Amino acid sequence: MALISGSSNTISANYLALILSVLLVMTTLFSSPASAQLSVSFYGSTCPSVFDTVRASVRAAINRETRMGASLIRLFFHDCFVNGCDGSVLLDDNGSFVGERTAFPNTGIRGIDAIDTIKTQVDRACGRSVVSCADILAIAARDSVVEMGGPSYSVVLGRRDARSASRDAANSGLPAPNENLDSITKKFSDHGFNQREMVVLSGAHTVGQARCVNYRDRIYNETNIDRAFATSLQANCPRDRGNGDDNLAPLDPQSPNRFGNNYFQALINRRGLLHSDQVLFNGGSTDSIVTSYSNGAAVFTTDFANAMVKMGNLSPLTGTQGEIRTNCRRIN
Repeated sequence: MALISGSSNTISANYLALILSVLLVMTTLFSSPASAQLSVSFYGSTCPSVFDTVRASVRAAINRETRMGASLIRLFFHDCFVNGCDGSVLLDDNGSFVGERTAFPNTGIRGIDAIDTIKTQVDRACGRSVVSCADILAIAARDSVVEMGGPSYSVVLGRRDARSASRDAANSGLPAPNENLDSITKKFSDHGFNQREMVVLSGAHTVGQARCVNYRDRIYNETNIDRAFATSLQANCPRDRGNGDDNLAPLDPQSPNRFGNNYFQALINRRGLLHSDQVLFNGGSTDSIVTSYSNGAAVFTTDFANAMVKMGNLSPLTGTQGEIRTNCRRIN
C-alpha cells in the first residue's frame, strides 16, 4: 500500500508539472499581441466594409497610375522593416519631429497620397476613424499584388499606429540598392527571414521602376551584366551624377506592370537592374533559389504570399499601444 501510495504521489507531481508546463507555453503564445489580437474579422462589427473599400480604392489608384501598385507594396515593406508594421513610414517631418521618409533608402518613396485617399474613403465608410493607417497599408499592399496579377492571401487586422518613427533605424535596417548579398541576408535575418524568404520577397521587383541614381553604377561599372541590356539603359541614364538622376527604368524589363516570375529569369540572364537584385544570382548561396523560382511560377507565388503574411506580422502595435490616427501623416 505504501508503494502504491508513493507511486500515486509521483504521478500526481509529474502530472501537475506537465499541466504547469502546458499553461506556461499557452501563456507565452497567447500573450503575444499578434497571436492574441490580430484577426481577419477585427473590424467585423466596427467597419465591416473595410476590405471592399480598400480594394476599390486601390483599383482606382492603379487605374489612374499603373506604377502605384508597386509603390504601395514598397511602402508596406519599408514600414514593416523599421520597428514593425506600425504606419511609422507615413509620418511627415514636423517641427522637431523627424520621421523615416528622409532616410536614404526612402528617397523618392511614393504612395502616401494614395494612402491618404484610401484613409478618407475608409473613414467615410466606417462613419468614423476606426481603422488604423497601418492596417490600411497592409490591405492596400495585398490588393496591389492581386490587381497586378499576383496571389491573394489573408490579411489579419488590429494593428495600431505608432506615435514615433526612427530615421536612424530606416537608414540602418532597410536594404539599399548597392548592397551585397551578405549584408542583405543579415538585414532580413534580423527580422526572422531566411534566405529563401529574402529572395521571394525580393521578387516584388517583378513590378515597379527604379531611379537612374540607384542603378547608374551598375550599368557603367559592373561586369556581371548583359552588355546589350546595359547599353540600352545608358541612353536614359547618363554617366554624370546629377544628370538624369530621376529618370526611370523598369525593375523587370519584360513585364514591369504584371506580377510574375520574369524577374528571376532576368537575373539568370544578368539583367537585374539594381546591384542588390543581381547579387541574388551571382555565384552565391541564393543562385539555386533564384533558379527554382525562375522555373516555377506557382512555387514563387505561393512562397511570396506566405512571406507577405509573415512580414505583416512583424512587431505590430495592438491593444492600447499606439493610436488610431485620424491623419496618417501626423500623430493625433
